[in-house]
Parts: sequence; structure tokens; C-alpha cells
Amino acid sequence: MKYMKLDQKGAVLAEYIWIDGSNGVRTKTKTLSKTVKDVKDLPEWNFDGSSTGQAPGDNSDVYIRPCAIFPDPFRGGDNILVMTETWDPDGSPNKFNYRHECERLMEANAKQEPWFGLEQEYTILGPDGWPYGWPKGGYPAPQGPYYCGVGTGKVFCRDIVEAHYKACLYAGIKISGINAEVMPSQWEFQVGPCEGIELGDHLWVARYLLYRVAEEFGAKITIEPKPIKGDWNGTGLHTNVSTAEMRKEGGMKAIEDACKKLGERHEEHILVYGEGNAERMTGEHETASIDKFSYGVADRGASIRIPRQCAKEGKGYLEDRRPASNADPYRITGIIMETIFGGMEGLDLSKAEK
Repeated sequence: MKYMKLDQKGAVLAEYIWIDGSNGVRTKTKTLSKTVKDVKDLPEWNFDGSSTGQAPGDNSDVYIRPCAIFPDPFRGGDNILVMTETWDPDGSPNKFNYRHECERLMEANAKQEPWFGLEQEYTILGPDGWPYGWPKGGYPAPQGPYYCGVGTGKVFCRDIVEAHYKACLYAGIKISGINAEVMPSQWEFQVGPCEGIELGDHLWVARYLLYRVAEEFGAKITIEPKPIKGDWNGTGLHTNVSTAEMRKEGGMKAIEDACKKLGERHEEHILVYGEGNAERMTGEHETASIDKFSYGVADRGASIRIPRQCAKEGKGYLEDRRPASNADPYRITGIIMETIFGGMEGLDLSKAEK
């Protein structure tokens, strides 16, 4: 767009990003008079919460407090993206502000040095809502050639995926890779390892960047866990977890202890692991049954997979395969910390809604 090169006369544009009442992304832009490098120098702002499902019409102001800054890959220059938290006028966290609780747990358990890596699967749709590259109203050949595929007819929309990858790198997102997934037009990007609250910030901004990139291509992005019914893979948000104890020699004991604790709260975790997850977690298509908990080495049909290399070395990490692709990373990482290391007074991350 030719207008993007116009001189801003010293002004800086800050794109404030927040999570709305339906687990979606919203943004608005603020003009700043100077370059900002520290999130503490950014002003608090507000929006109409009655239009985002976060407040009633007769008391609609919701405040957004800056939490993290990223370079803006769309506007370039000194312009920035700002990840924020939502707060109510009385000074309490908005009921959809799951970041605040997560950060409290991360800070309380900072000595555990929790590392997270999340694998965000998604599906690219055309303007008609049908997966890109699929026959109109029909289906492509069965799954098999598409996973990590190369070539026309095996992969679709690689241009969108590559553009998103570059946008994330420019923004400083800790994106660690991408790949085509099992269902055609289904892709995955990985974020991490990140320590503590950083994972949620980076994944949410990476989601925002994906939606924005797709806008420019006239495509839609869905992170629904079962976008196409029938014999097609669903989409998940596999969550890799490692603590200082797990990474030490003999860390396998800490990994197995964590698996047992996670199993004891299986139902509580499922409550916050995404909407519509039952359609995905059927025990087929590389998933466990949503009603049963299991863990095992190199088992992609288990709730928790311990990578074979970790079992061989006796240390490393675990992969929680239960979260759906539309789950909130703050809720996922928060409840994992709560389950493994214990909760805090006044906090219960297992509630489906506050």
C-alpha cells in the first residue's frame, strides 16, 4: 500500500491488542508523540466493552493496560504492537482477563523455571468458509500426502504461511518452526521455548499476526478444533512443558510425577482446554479419548506424550496433547502450573468461566 511509506512526522503508532469475550482478538490504534521502548511508558487506554462481550451497555468502559511490546511488521519503523490486559473500572481484572491470574502463578513459581512450547494448529479457509484448495462443496483425496507435503495438490496457501512466519520473526515472536499438517489446508506454527508468562504473550500476538496476514490475502483463519467433520484430523494446541527439575539428570521422575498430578485433575483441565474439544478428542486421528487420561512414551494416542528421546536420556519435557487449537494459552499454562506446583489463595484456574 503506497500510503504506508508516507512520513509520520515523528509520530508513532501503537496497535493495542486485547482478548475479547469470545476468545477472539481485538485491536485499536493510538498515536504517540515519541518512540517507546519500555512498556511502562505506555498509557492505559479503554474501549467499549459492550461491543466485545466484556461489559454491559450501562457500564461499558473496559480499560486496557499494556503488558508487552513488539515491533510492528505491517507499519515498520518505530511503530509497535502492544499486548494488553483488560481491567474493569473498579480496578479488578475483567472476567475474561486470564493473563493476570496466570502471571501471578508464574511469579509465585519462578524458581521452577517453567519453559513452555506450544504448537498452534489452524486451518485456512476461503471467503466461502470452505478450506482453501478443496473442491467447492466436495472433498480432496484422503489424508496421507499432505503432512509436511511439498508440491501443488499437496499443500495450499504456503504464501500466507511464509508471510506469517516472516512477520513473527520481525516482531520478535519466539516462533520456532512451521509445517503443513495432516489435513489439507491445515498448518501449524510453534512458539517457544518461552519462560513463564512470555509464552501466552507471544502466542496471542502470533495469532493476531496470522489473522492480519490472512486479511491481505482475502483468506479466513479458523482455530476450531474440528473444522471439518468426518475422517479428517482436528486441530490442537499441543503444549510442551519443562521445569528445572525435569531438565536435571534423573528428571524423568519429575516428568512422571507431573503426569500423575495432571491425571488427577483431568476433568478440570478439559474444562479450560478449549470449546468443542470433544469433537476432536475421540480416541482417533492421533488423539486420546476426552473421557480417559493416559500417558506414555512416544504415544500420540495418549493424553500426555513423553518423547522417546527424553525417556532415553532420562530428562527433558512432556507434551500435553489435550488442549484444543482454540484454547487460551494463559489458561493452559496457568492451570498446568497450578496442578503441578499447587494453587494460590483466591485462584482457581479450573473454572470454565469466572
